[in-house]
Amino acid sequence: MSTSTPLPSVPALPQLRTCGINRHHWYGVAQSSEVGAKPVAVILWGEAIALYRDRQGQVHALEDRCPHRHVKLSEGAVVGEAIACAYHGWHIGPAGNCTEIPYLGAEQKLPTCRIKTYPVREQDGFIWLFGGSGDGTDVPLMGLPEWDHLNYIASWTTIDCPGHFSYLIENLMDMHHGHLHDNYQAWAEAKLERIETQSQRVDAYYEAQSYYKIDKIWSVSQLFIPALRQLHPEPLTVSYIYPHWASSLGNDFKIYCLFCPVSPTHTRAYLIHFTSLNAFWRLHKLPIPFRRWVKNSLFNSARGLLDGLVRQDVAMIAQEQAAFLADPQRKGQEVNRAIAPVQRLIWQESQQPFKEERG
Repeated sequence: MSTSTPLPSVPALPQLRTCGINRHHWYGVAQSSEVGAKPVAVILWGEAIALYRDRQGQVHALEDRCPHRHVKLSEGAVVGEAIACAYHGWHIGPAGNCTEIPYLGAEQKLPTCRIKTYPVREQDGFIWLFGGSGDGTDVPLMGLPEWDHLNYIASWTTIDCPGHFSYLIENLMDMHHGHLHDNYQAWAEAKLERIETQSQRVDAYYEAQSYYKIDKIWSVSQLFIPALRQLHPEPLTVSYIYPHWASSLGNDFKIYCLFCPVSPTHTRAYLIHFTSLNAFWRLHKLPIPFRRWVKNSLFNSARGLLDGLVRQDVAMIAQEQAAFLADPQRKGQEVNRAIAPVQRLIWQESQQPFKEERG
């Protein structure tokens, strides 16, 4: 095991399973297609947020609270550049201020109230929200470079997990629970070889036996026909890049998990799977419109696989959370060397100071 940056000691269990997030990061709060003509309600660690697209298609994020009667803006409607509150029709614009009141008298002035706003970016198929102070330009956004790349087929699903986010990230970093997933998992016999830690990431390197090898046109059918799969060794890398997760299995598969922790007992996330077509060199010579058609036609072809994995993992995490709530002091036994660095990173980030500067 190699360690480039020391992390703090492992926190006590009650601290770890209830600690908060470091808001000074970009969080994946929605898939682009989820934010359309109607506002969308999301929650990032207890903060209710309304996402919406204006008439130009630009995404904005506001505190989900009308400054008038404090009802949810997300239940209103998009009107031009603003959200019209469902209760009295007040228009709240992207700067968080009131821009119009339908019944305002001629002698009256608009109130100077202002609600909280959040920086957002629409990139790589998802809406990323910055929860910290400032505009987030000084903080790197992990991104999904494969999303628009013609050589990768994307699939995605949501994770709605009744547990603290630490349980989900530990689950994703631990490649020794493969027998839980039966035919859903792409590898077997994962052996942890080394761990590397940096100030805001933990990388665990495994050697695994992969069931798939995507190197011929017919080999894509392995995704759907288990009898065609044959085990062969492939490197498996899993990385906690706070606050998200990324992995790769050989040259054929990449998986990401974008986190949006809701509360100490509720985590939402997005699981994104990419199948590589890099091995098909003849495909690369075809016209780009055709390659785009192939990519779009196969979009979400692995959704069923992802949903199966998520159902099984969420069931286990729900049990872990319930056990903790029943006896917060009772600590389980752990032998995977990747888990302790992950726990230290979670705790380290939760202790970072947070200063709110927006309105």
